[in-house]
Amino acid sequence: MELVRYIHLNPLRAGVVEDYPRLCRYPYCGHRAILGRKTTEWQDGDYILGLFHKKAGIAQKKYRAFVEEGIALGRRNDLVGGGLVRSYAGWDELKAMGKSGEYRKGDERILGKSDFVEEVLAEANERYERRYRLKAKGVDLRAVAHRVGELLRMEPEEVFRRGKGRKTVQAHGLLCYWATEELGMTQQALAQRLRITQPAISLAVRRGEQLAAQQGWKLVEN
Repeated sequence: MELVRYIHLNPLRAGVVEDYPRLCRYPYCGHRAILGRKTTEWQDGDYILGLFHKKAGIAQKKYRAFVEEGIALGRRNDLVGGGLVRSYAGWDELKAMGKSGEYRKGDERILGKSDFVEEVLAEANERYERRYRLKAKGVDLRAVAHRVGELLRMEPEEVFRRGKGRKTVQAHGLLCYWATEELGMTQQALAQRLRITQPAISLAVRRGEQLAAQQGWKLVEN
């Protein structure tokens, strides 16, 4: 439960929200869902509340007080880090445990039923392996720009240029999407490289994802 409290206070600790009341209304945090202020099908909020009281109303009040008390604790190094599969001594052990149908947590940072936890870990493992393979092949941001230029019939240097033309917007979208999704680059690093704002990067990523899906384009053809 300490980890649940710590994670749900992250937006407040990072300065994304100003105070605890705003945290309770913050839409991108599991805390709001557990308080019953939004519905998230994949989040097992009932399990968390059940640890506080049998009645939902009382459980929510106790849970809210519990999380609020954690504000004064600040950053806790004992609740940071750890490998995705380490807590189950390997991937094979995790898959075997997932077949039991019992409530499990595959990692201290992921709460949910076994099927959900295993799905999250499988996706994370697949993404990590894909990024590792691309890195081993020498695929970097420059290589991504070459691929974008190939698809849009542009020179690689043009892909990095600023502008509002249709082709430039498409190029930035694909570049940002593949750089973040396939290479694991941060949006902040891309914003500095392209000399545009981070919100603009976020928008470009969404555009790039849509364009790649519509055209069936991939960074590396199998």
